[in-house]
Amino acid sequence: MKSRSYLLVLLMLTGGLTLQSCGPIVISSKPEQPLPPWFYPNRVEVLRYVYFPDYMIYYDLSHRTYIYLENNVWVRVKTLPPRFNTLNLNRSRFVRIKTYRGDDIGSYHSENYTTRNRSNTRSTSGRRN
Repeated sequence: MKSRSYLLVLLMLTGGLTLQSCGPIVISSKPEQPLPPWFYPNRVEVLRYVYFPDYMIYYDLSHRTYIYLENNVWVRVKTLPPRFNTLNLNRSRFVRIKTYRGDDIGSYHSENYTTRNRSNTRSTSGRRN
């Protein structure tokens, strides 16, 4: 009887280690909808938003929607409109937002990203001749 329980524990450990090395695991409330091709983490992460700072686009992983600013209003859509067709999000720089899980992404954006890289003046170090 003891040898069977040891064998069962050994099989469970082997199975667990095998499944752990299979790749990304994303826990979602909507498993029938696959993640976009640009999002493949190497580990389990708990986050809701991914931000593409070059384009000011967020992706909400829990609702599977893109969020972008249009006429000073944050718009949520399942697929990006045709004007974004030339973007390659697979090769774009992105930021995983791990500290915010709320619904009002506009307030998060205004607190964290509105003053970055917005200066029109040219900054130089030293003297110019």
